[in-house]
Amino acid sequence: MHARFLVIGAGLSGIAAAIRLARFNDDVLLIEKHSRVGGLNSYYYRNNRLFETGLHAITNFAPKSVKKAPLNRLLRQLKIRREEIGFHQQMKSEVYFSPDHSLVFSNDFEELCNEIDTKYHAVSDGFSHLVNHINGYDPFRPAPYLSARNVLHSFIDNQRLVDMILCPLLYYGSSWEDDIDFSQFVIMFRSIFQEGMFRPQGSIKEFLDLLVEKYKGFGGTIRLRSPVKRITHKNRSVYSVILANDEEITCDFLVSTIGSEETRIMLGSKPDMTKTKRLGFIENIFQLQGSMRASLPPDRTCIFFNTSNRFSFRKPDECVDLTSGVICLPFNFQSLEYASDFIEVRTTHLANFDIWHTVSSDHNEYERLKIEKARLSSTIAENIIGKFSDQITFQDTFTPLTILRYTGKIEGAIYGSPNKIKNGATEYDNLFIAGTDQGFLGIIGSMLSGVSIVNQHILSKL
Repeated sequence: MHARFLVIGAGLSGIAAAIRLARFNDDVLLIEKHSRVGGLNSYYYRNNRLFETGLHAITNFAPKSVKKAPLNRLLRQLKIRREEIGFHQQMKSEVYFSPDHSLVFSNDFEELCNEIDTKYHAVSDGFSHLVNHINGYDPFRPAPYLSARNVLHSFIDNQRLVDMILCPLLYYGSSWEDDIDFSQFVIMFRSIFQEGMFRPQGSIKEFLDLLVEKYKGFGGTIRLRSPVKRITHKNRSVYSVILANDEEITCDFLVSTIGSEETRIMLGSKPDMTKTKRLGFIENIFQLQGSMRASLPPDRTCIFFNTSNRFSFRKPDECVDLTSGVICLPFNFQSLEYASDFIEVRTTHLANFDIWHTVSSDHNEYERLKIEKARLSSTIAENIIGKFSDQITFQDTFTPLTILRYTGKIEGAIYGSPNKIKNGATEYDNLFIAGTDQGFLGIIGSMLSGVSIVNQHILSKL
């Protein structure tokens, strides 16, 4: 079989790349190893209910009038109308280090600026200078790694405030321990603090269905349950992919969204995994009686918290680091119609892949440990948002092994390798990397990555 344009991975970056290709070309094939699209942002069913994976909130909100905003540029590139999605902005979110040290922010950036001016007035001028520096910085130009933490300290002489600014950005996009490349920091600062968060009216399934329908409407083809085991190449060109069933698909152009090192393994190389640590996470979903909504914070969408003396964002020595994380209340979006019979609370923490991998050899111990850590996580969350554990009707836990199983990400690291390929190019003339390892972050960023790689390396040369 031959496909002129082939995209590996039907996560959001892969779907976006495929839609953009199909708008202007015939013979576009999107292949996915699993039975559903979405990758990290997908869904599953339990007890006849749909549960979303990955999606807390979508960053990069922008009103329709801001034409150059990443969200609106993406919608134009994919020919999607805002009305097809439905936009519900966050209520408010919070960085919570203690009752006396918190920052509330929303989709109005001035709210965060006012919080810092009021609570950290001694360094508020430094924060203003940092914002000016961010506004004038081009995060997409080629540049070596620059520590965001060091840059922040050059503007802000307050360790706690630096940690509080970093906390949401690291949890929503860093593949570096205790830090993030300043270019990535700028992208995340703009997307979370300056633009803000939202979610679509429907579930992630409805959003994915819309994207697949758009892709097929442009004539694209998708094949599920089609895992790739090898990519063949000759000289400086990729020639074909070999599927797990030994079927060969030749192609003229190949876009891989499964990760840079994951792609190189399929090319036959063996990346040195000892050089970089990868960050894994554990996520708990707690389904509660709908009546609990009145007992939980009515205006907090996401709470990024830290309970230790010093915020640490690194691969933990234990299976889970419960001292920091994210609490998401996915019913707290403006004007969102939410089922009245149940609500969800979600918690996320850093996790150690190696320990979970070792424990998984004993299924009973693996399940016991998940339940134990979920219970401890709920207790920590209750200290911040109020008691809810006695109203849990269903719960589930994802470990780094879950991510590895369903996405193929090495060590289940959702943000991929710390070594980003900003231009998406490889040593092969017709193979390009899109997605997390290209450097764009978040759902909108991931989709823009697929679009930008196609625009820059394929459409511009046809």
